[in-house]
Amino acid sequence: MSIETTQRVGIFFAAGFEEIEALTVVDLLRRAGIEALCVSIDNEKQVTGSHNITVLMDTGIDALDFDSLDMIVCPGGMPGTKRLEACTKLTDKIKEFYNDGKRIAAICAAPMIFGHMGLLEGKPACIYPGMEAELKGANVVYDNVVRVENVITSRGMGTAIAFGLQIVAELLGESAAQELANKIVYQ
Repeated sequence: MSIETTQRVGIFFAAGFEEIEALTVVDLLRRAGIEALCVSIDNEKQVTGSHNITVLMDTGIDALDFDSLDMIVCPGGMPGTKRLEACTKLTDKIKEFYNDGKRIAAICAAPMIFGHMGLLEGKPACIYPGMEAELKGANVVYDNVVRVENVITSRGMGTAIAFGLQIVAELLGESAAQELANKIVYQ
């Protein structure tokens, strides 16, 4: 008898998040059959993004079982990214995931969180244009998505689909990501 395992990802929301980056990931993961949890860092039931789109959360950070997650995802946007970085509970867990070899991912401005934490030292990484200095110690590259070891970084709203598909590939394999890309007519 085989036991079905469900991959589970926490996407962390703070007021002022970039809606396209966060919700594209949630949408693609759910289409792929991955449990994507919208997690409020301030435990609010709804969080409003940088363009005044309000999103209903699945849970708050205080109620979240981090041990059940396979990956932590940080969307960009301002001031959302700064608020994510100021959330000690989140940054402590990011560090723990990184040290344990569990996956972490960030898009747009959010890779700066990893850079400030020293997690990108000597590694290729990308970030929103003009923010490259925030990737402390990283080898800055300009690819849409960069994956090295257990870290994924991406550049911005225009790379959100590629970012989401990379997460699917990490969790379910390249063929699952390609199948999803075909279904959504992603070129």
